[in-house]
Amino acid sequence: DVLWTEQGGMSWMNDGIKMDTGGRGGIGGFIGRMVSGESQWITYYIGERDNAKIVFTPELPGHVVPIELAEGEPIIAQQDAFMVATEHINRSVFLQRRLGSGFIGGEGFILQKFTGPGVVFLEIGGEVAEYTLANNETMRVNPGYVAVYEPSVDYDIQRVKGIKNILFSGEDLFLANLKGPGKIWLQSMPFSHFMQQIIARLPEHDTPPPPGNPGE
Repeated sequence: DVLWTEQGGMSWMNDGIKMDTGGRGGIGGFIGRMVSGESQWITYYIGERDNAKIVFTPELPGHVVPIELAEGEPIIAQQDAFMVATEHINRSVFLQRRLGSGFIGGEGFILQKFTGPGVVFLEIGGEVAEYTLANNETMRVNPGYVAVYEPSVDYDIQRVKGIKNILFSGEDLFLANLKGPGKIWLQSMPFSHFMQQIIARLPEHDTPPPPGNPGE
């Protein structure tokens, strides 16, 4: 069996695994990874004996969600969701159909598209909520909380209505409008929000005085 991931994605493994680092996807793959901010190098892990073990861990407290895709079947995920995939999973950059959605919403303009056959393992921050939307059924979500969705789901950004809601709710000004049919995976702890909470709680330090001679 063969798995592949980005540089530095593996946590530990035993001696039954061989590593091989290189590029993937030719020039198109190189450009796609450059645009999306991903690593230019891919590491393959090849199992060389039965019961060989390898472990990958998420960068953020949360859950790992394996999604099995048939031949040619795609799934759309947020930019930071990818952890590891089986050999024949193809990854490419996915740009939202409505350019205004990405720029106005501020999150998720550049997404990732994974196409089967195989299994892709995605990391989702915090708790995972899965919903299967019926035809024309709508879920309105803070854009940062959208982790994964099927391509059949229509994704758009809409401004919050009502001046009091805009001024006093404390919520973002724009919401993602997800319309079925299709399945969506939502996360309770987006990485950007997680970092904002940490930064907000860091103690403030006074700027140290410039160096000088004592008594000056």
